[in-house]
Amino acid sequence: MALGSLLPELLPGGSGRTPLIERVARWAREKPDAPAFTFVDYSLDPAGRHITLNWAEADRRARATAVALRQVTGPGERAALLLPQTLEYMMTMLGAMYAHVVAVPLFSPDLPGHADRLLGAYTDSEPAVIVTTRNALPHVEKFLADSDVPQPKEILFAEEVDEALADSWEDEPIGFDDLAYLQYTSGSTRRPAGVEITHGNVTANAAQLWAGWAPEKPDPELVSWLPLFHDMGLIATMALPLVRGDHAIYTDPVSFIMNPMRWLQLIAARPGKNVYTAGPNFAYEYVASTASPEKLAGLDLSGLTTCLNGAEPIRTSTLSTFADALAPAGLRPGAQAPGYGLAEATVFVTAAAEDVPPKIISVDRELLTQGELRLCGADAERASTLVSCGRPSGQIVAIVDPDARTEQPDGRVGEIWVHGPNTAAGYWRNSERSQDTFGGELAEPAGLPAGPWTKTGDYGVVHEGELYVTGRIKDLIIVDGRNHYPQDIEVTAQEAHPAVRPDHVAAFALPGEETERLIVVAERNRRVPLGRLDLDEVEAAVRGAVNVEHEMSVHEFLLIEPGGVSRTSSGKIARAATRRRYLDGGLPTTAARLASRR
Repeated sequence: MALGSLLPELLPGGSGRTPLIERVARWAREKPDAPAFTFVDYSLDPAGRHITLNWAEADRRARATAVALRQVTGPGERAALLLPQTLEYMMTMLGAMYAHVVAVPLFSPDLPGHADRLLGAYTDSEPAVIVTTRNALPHVEKFLADSDVPQPKEILFAEEVDEALADSWEDEPIGFDDLAYLQYTSGSTRRPAGVEITHGNVTANAAQLWAGWAPEKPDPELVSWLPLFHDMGLIATMALPLVRGDHAIYTDPVSFIMNPMRWLQLIAARPGKNVYTAGPNFAYEYVASTASPEKLAGLDLSGLTTCLNGAEPIRTSTLSTFADALAPAGLRPGAQAPGYGLAEATVFVTAAAEDVPPKIISVDRELLTQGELRLCGADAERASTLVSCGRPSGQIVAIVDPDARTEQPDGRVGEIWVHGPNTAAGYWRNSERSQDTFGGELAEPAGLPAGPWTKTGDYGVVHEGELYVTGRIKDLIIVDGRNHYPQDIEVTAQEAHPAVRPDHVAAFALPGEETERLIVVAERNRRVPLGRLDLDEVEAAVRGAVNVEHEMSVHEFLLIEPGGVSRTSSGKIARAATRRRYLDGGLPTTAARLASRR
């Protein structure tokens, strides 16, 4: 079953064929004093210091950065962004796009938890220049000294770029097929790979995101804390405002983690506006768990038009918990918009943003493991819930049998394939993997494009014209000939006992003599004191729940210390990485922690 169609303005000869970066100059001419980007810095002021660039200032800063980059490197060379998330980060991205220098959006090396990703992406991209700040320089120097990585020709300090350089910039033609930046995948199953995002890709996806969110109301604004080195954060914060010259207000992820209420406060501070925002499932769960009536007092969230939930599996419990927790502050039932995307499609593919509550269906889990979607009652013995991720905008999504390369009918599970001007052509310097991912061809197109299709590696199903994502192909667990989605087992495990930390469980399989063996690794919930923890009780509860719910045995259950389950840069459970650490004996078990206390 296929969904969607292409946007006419993005087809050859269409009105939307102007590269997105050229719109910076357009808004600088048409609305020079209108706010473009506001960074809210909580390190300077606990209440948040707002630093704003209007469109004239943003264009001037971007052009000055383009000149500075071209003074130290040439078109097609890579510039690695190893700096904190500030206005300088955004201006470096725009300046690189002006300069035909290929940006590699990364982060300052002192950002915790991402050392392996930084090392892999930096090494693979071989940047000619590093863009950083004076404050971050010691961390950059340590990274270069401690790692066996290519040394850059130059280090450029973003905050020291002379704005007067803008006067010497001369515009150069920018083609849709010109490479704009490398978006490195989070590496949940293998080493990071740089998706080659062209100016055409980012232009198309910005238009598609706009059309999918349907922000036709006046004065739309974007509020975000998402990391700009991640695809969803970059496109939402940088590209979406460029479509029509609107305002983006953003802070950094650490500020959000330290106080999640800051996100809501920034949204509520836009009275009379139509606010759009986005985040992964864990962020909505985090906010809902901390949004007490006292903290919500005085906040008005009625202006929140759309909050996109994507980048990781969407929990039905999160949707209801978030809606219930924030309803007293005026959150509309239709504001939540579950979506689906991936870096290989720039980011945005589908969203359910029709101003109605998220659509949740109950299906027969047994039949779903056999590839068939059949509705059942929510209280049925084998009921499993799925969340609609809506419809695509400006692109085509097909459900395909990956072996036969044929389209699946409505209600049959298959691999999600995507076709559109937002899908990348390949991975940086990796032709073999590029062909495998981006070279999909339908054996029987039957009115659809024969190719090229981007093979997402995700299983999904179409029901009543909407996409439901069921899981990762590579993560599928096959025991006794039956397919099991790991996220279903993980939910069962986390609900089995309060000592299991929610959303920090990894289920995966290992080869056995006759069938695969199920391994469940779960982090300990800090709210259960170590002194009252009974490991045998927790294990028995998880084993029993999985046996009853999924009719399968857990070969081994391992309770580990908080932070032990590997995660991707977007917060997804990295099952393959956790599996490797399990096999290597590198997981911090709670049993060992308890033994050390005796």
